[in-house]
Amino acid sequence: MAEDKKGGMTVAEAGRKGGVKVAQERGRAFYEQIGRKGGETVKAERGHEFYEQIGKKGGESVRAARGPEFYSQIGHKGGQKVRELIEQGKRMAREAQKKEGGLDEMGNLKGSRRDED
Repeated sequence: MAEDKKGGMTVAEAGRKGGVKVAQERGRAFYEQIGRKGGETVKAERGHEFYEQIGKKGGESVRAARGPEFYSQIGHKGGQKVRELIEQGKRMAREAQKKEGGLDEMGNLKGSRRDED
């Protein structure tokens, strides 16, 4: 792409500067709004199948560039993150119950099925 340098600034630099100014003036919500509007327009014009096609094309491109092992690795990472989030949620629930006095000395909820077994 040709870089025009007339007023001491390239077109790319001017665009970047303008983008920063718009971001400062209008904020994140503006970009969310125009992105959503653009996505709805594309969906109306091209349909759901368009997204399926570009997703498949992107997935094939990633597989060609990184190999099928990449999907295994990111799947494993995602599973680890989910496990961490579940444990974090359980810890927070136990702490909240402990503050309210709803746990026994073993850290189990009082009146839970574990007490009955």
